[in-house]
Amino acid sequence: MITPLIMVLLLIGPVLIASITSRLTAQQYDIRAAAAFGLVLLFGFTSLGHFVQTDAMVQMLPAWVPQRALLVHLTGVLEILIAAGFALPPTRRFTGVIAAAVLVLFLPVNIHAALNHVPMGAHAWGPRYLLIRVPLQGLIFAWVCWFTIRSPVHAGR
Repeated sequence: MITPLIMVLLLIGPVLIASITSRLTAQQYDIRAAAAFGLVLLFGFTSLGHFVQTDAMVQMLPAWVPQRALLVHLTGVLEILIAAGFALPPTRRFTGVIAAAVLVLFLPVNIHAALNHVPMGAHAWGPRYLLIRVPLQGLIFAWVCWFTIRSPVHAGR
Protein backbone atom coordinates (compact mmCIF):
# COMPACT_ATOMS: atom_id res chain seq x y z
CA MET A 1 0.00 0.00 0.00
CA ILE A 2 3.02 2.25 0.21
CA THR A 3 3.40 2.40 -3.58
CA PRO A 4 0.65 5.03 -4.13
CA LEU A 5 2.26 7.22 -1.46
CA ILE A 6 5.66 6.90 -3.15
CA MET A 7 4.05 7.79 -6.47
CA VAL A 8 2.45 10.95 -5.04
CA LEU A 9 5.72 12.01 -3.40
CA LEU A 10 7.67 11.49 -6.62
CA LEU A 11 5.07 13.47 -8.54
CA ILE A 12 4.71 16.49 -6.26
CA GLY A 13 8.10 16.42 -4.50
CA PRO A 14 10.00 18.44 -7.11
CA VAL A 15 7.33 21.18 -7.05
CA LEU A 16 7.44 21.33 -3.26
CA ILE A 17 11.23 21.47 -3.23
CA ALA A 18 11.28 24.15 -5.94
CA SER A 19 8.68 26.18 -4.06
CA ILE A 20 10.50 25.97 -0.74
CA THR A 21 13.84 26.76 -2.39
CA SER A 22 12.27 29.72 -4.16
CA ARG A 23 10.94 31.16 -0.91
CA LEU A 24 14.23 30.66 0.92
CA THR A 25 16.36 32.15 -1.83
CA ALA A 26 13.86 34.69 -3.24
CA GLN A 27 14.51 33.32 -6.73
CA GLN A 28 11.75 32.45 -9.17
CA TYR A 29 11.33 28.83 -10.17
CA ASP A 30 9.69 27.25 -13.18
CA ILE A 31 6.78 25.29 -11.73
CA ARG A 32 6.09 23.59 -15.07
CA ALA A 33 9.68 22.33 -15.26
CA ALA A 34 9.51 21.09 -11.65
CA ALA A 35 6.17 19.39 -12.34
CA ALA A 36 7.59 17.77 -15.48
CA PHE A 37 10.55 16.50 -13.45
CA GLY A 38 8.04 14.93 -11.05
CA LEU A 39 6.56 13.13 -14.05
CA VAL A 40 10.04 11.97 -15.08
CA LEU A 41 10.50 10.47 -11.62
CA LEU A 42 7.01 8.96 -11.53
CA PHE A 43 7.12 7.29 -14.94
CA GLY A 44 10.70 6.17 -14.33
CA PHE A 45 9.58 4.56 -11.07
CA THR A 46 6.49 2.90 -12.52
CA SER A 47 8.46 1.55 -15.48
CA LEU A 48 10.69 -0.38 -13.08
CA GLY A 49 7.75 -2.51 -11.95
CA HIS A 50 7.34 -3.81 -15.48
CA PHE A 51 10.81 -5.38 -15.29
CA VAL A 52 11.15 -6.15 -11.56
CA GLN A 53 7.65 -7.57 -11.04
CA THR A 54 6.87 -8.87 -14.51
CA ASP A 55 5.11 -12.05 -13.34
CA ALA A 56 2.85 -10.15 -10.95
CA MET A 57 2.02 -7.59 -13.64
CA VAL A 58 1.23 -10.38 -16.11
CA GLN A 59 -1.43 -11.57 -13.65
CA MET A 60 -3.06 -8.13 -13.85
CA LEU A 61 -3.93 -8.72 -17.50
CA PRO A 62 -6.91 -10.83 -18.55
CA ALA A 63 -5.97 -14.39 -19.56
CA TRP A 64 -7.19 -13.83 -23.13
CA VAL A 65 -4.47 -11.20 -23.77
CA PRO A 66 -1.71 -12.84 -25.87
CA GLN A 67 1.98 -12.47 -25.07
CA ARG A 68 1.28 -10.90 -21.69
CA ALA A 69 4.91 -10.88 -20.50
CA LEU A 70 6.04 -9.25 -23.73
CA LEU A 71 3.25 -6.68 -23.39
CA VAL A 72 4.31 -5.90 -19.81
CA HIS A 73 7.89 -5.35 -20.97
CA LEU A 74 6.81 -3.22 -23.93
CA THR A 75 4.65 -1.02 -21.72
CA GLY A 76 7.63 -0.69 -19.37
CA VAL A 77 9.71 0.56 -22.29
CA LEU A 78 6.86 2.91 -23.20
CA GLU A 79 6.91 4.36 -19.68
CA ILE A 80 10.69 4.86 -19.91
CA LEU A 81 10.18 6.73 -23.19
CA ILE A 82 7.46 8.84 -21.57
CA ALA A 83 9.82 9.70 -18.70
CA ALA A 84 12.51 10.69 -21.22
CA GLY A 85 9.99 12.77 -23.17
CA PHE A 86 9.05 14.73 -20.06
CA ALA A 87 12.74 15.39 -19.38
CA LEU A 88 13.13 17.23 -22.69
CA PRO A 89 11.30 20.60 -22.81
CA PRO A 90 10.62 20.54 -26.57
CA THR A 91 8.81 17.17 -26.31
CA ARG A 92 6.82 17.75 -23.11
CA ARG A 93 3.50 18.68 -24.71
CA PHE A 94 3.54 15.75 -27.17
CA THR A 95 4.66 13.42 -24.37
CA GLY A 96 1.83 14.75 -22.21
CA VAL A 97 -0.73 13.76 -24.85
CA ILE A 98 0.80 10.26 -25.07
CA ALA A 99 0.96 9.94 -21.27
CA ALA A 100 -2.67 11.03 -20.89
CA ALA A 101 -3.74 8.41 -23.42
CA VAL A 102 -1.65 5.74 -21.66
CA LEU A 103 -3.21 6.61 -18.30
CA VAL A 104 -6.69 6.22 -19.77
CA LEU A 105 -5.76 2.96 -21.51
CA PHE A 106 -4.11 1.46 -18.39
CA LEU A 107 -7.03 2.21 -16.07
CA PRO A 108 -9.14 -0.79 -17.23
CA VAL A 109 -6.21 -3.10 -16.41
CA ASN A 110 -6.09 -1.73 -12.87
CA ILE A 111 -9.86 -2.11 -12.55
CA HIS A 112 -9.65 -5.71 -13.83
CA ALA A 113 -6.84 -6.50 -11.38
CA ALA A 114 -8.75 -5.06 -8.42
CA LEU A 115 -12.01 -6.78 -9.33
CA ASN A 116 -10.15 -10.09 -9.60
CA HIS A 117 -8.09 -9.58 -6.41
CA VAL A 118 -4.79 -9.96 -8.29
CA PRO A 119 -2.00 -10.16 -5.69
CA MET A 120 0.00 -7.29 -7.21
CA GLY A 121 0.44 -4.42 -4.81
CA ALA A 122 -2.88 -3.57 -3.20
CA HIS A 123 -4.99 -5.00 -6.03
CA ALA A 124 -5.55 -8.03 -3.78
CA TRP A 125 -7.76 -5.73 -1.66
CA GLY A 126 -10.27 -6.02 -4.45
CA PRO A 127 -12.64 -3.23 -5.45
CA ARG A 128 -11.77 -1.20 -2.30
CA TYR A 129 -8.35 -0.54 -3.84
CA LEU A 130 -10.06 1.36 -6.65
CA LEU A 131 -10.97 4.01 -4.06
CA ILE A 132 -7.25 4.79 -3.99
CA ARG A 133 -6.18 3.83 -7.49
CA VAL A 134 -8.78 5.71 -9.52
CA PRO A 135 -8.26 9.05 -7.73
CA LEU A 136 -4.48 8.56 -7.99
CA GLN A 137 -4.74 7.93 -11.71
CA GLY A 138 -7.03 10.98 -11.94
CA LEU A 139 -4.46 13.12 -10.10
CA ILE A 140 -1.68 12.00 -12.45
CA PHE A 141 -3.90 12.61 -15.48
CA ALA A 142 -4.80 16.13 -14.25
CA TRP A 143 -1.11 16.84 -13.47
CA VAL A 144 -0.11 15.79 -16.99
CA CYS A 145 -2.83 17.91 -18.58
CA TRP A 146 -2.25 20.99 -16.40
CA PHE A 147 1.53 21.12 -16.51
CA THR A 148 2.42 19.68 -19.90
CA ILE A 149 -0.50 19.79 -22.34
CA ARG A 150 -2.13 23.08 -21.38
CA SER A 151 -0.53 26.21 -22.80
CA PRO A 152 1.20 28.25 -20.09
CA VAL A 153 -0.61 31.37 -18.95
CA HIS A 154 1.56 34.45 -19.19
CA ALA A 155 1.09 37.65 -17.20
CA GLY A 156 -0.56 40.46 -19.13
CA ARG A 157 -2.85 38.26 -21.24
